[in-house]
Amino acid sequence: MYLRPSFATPTFHDGDGRVIDYGHRWQGSPPDDTYSVVTHPQRFAPLHAVADALIEHLRLTYDVVITQGDDLAADLQHPIHHDVVKAVRLRPVDASCATLTFVFHAHPGVHVHAGLLHDFAYPVCGCDACDSTWEHEADGLERLVRAVVTGHYREAISFREGDPWLAFALESPDGRSSGGVRAQGMSREDVQMALAALENLSEPWSAWPTASTVV
Repeated sequence: MYLRPSFATPTFHDGDGRVIDYGHRWQGSPPDDTYSVVTHPQRFAPLHAVADALIEHLRLTYDVVITQGDDLAADLQHPIHHDVVKAVRLRPVDASCATLTFVFHAHPGVHVHAGLLHDFAYPVCGCDACDSTWEHEADGLERLVRAVVTGHYREAISFREGDPWLAFALESPDGRSSGGVRAQGMSREDVQMALAALENLSEPWSAWPTASTVV
């Protein structure tokens, strides 16, 4: 059974020495000068340990092939703008299941490529205005992984005015989320290959097969 690693939450201070209560800083709109400013990125460092724990849990629980190497960051649809620390791909032996690639970066944070079409970033932004916490981001990371491995993750390609749009939907015990973006950086051949792969799947991606011996 997966258990999130526990951490002592570090304390951070603002320029005046006051303790920053991340997640509860702004009662209304954030100040203009907090956008695109990341004062304490190290507050997201626990996400690396959370991702490692998830990978270890998946390794022990499911029938997957695991590969590791910085070059696997190329699985992402869009390159990240931080130094890659490591990348790990977990590919289920059943081709009807979505693959997960975890890319650890030095911000610090984790990007996950799920299935064929989508990248998910934790933290999504991390700037002072967003006021996110590592716990909130870890919730999202765990929610995504749970949806993928239990067969509650969908992907689709549609066309609007001739342009391909990429859509996803995932379900978890605490709700459903979905989104869509215009395809960028995908060649016509890549789009056609993804369409063919998705058409051969039952909706959604299948649940991951469990390992023959679960520790």
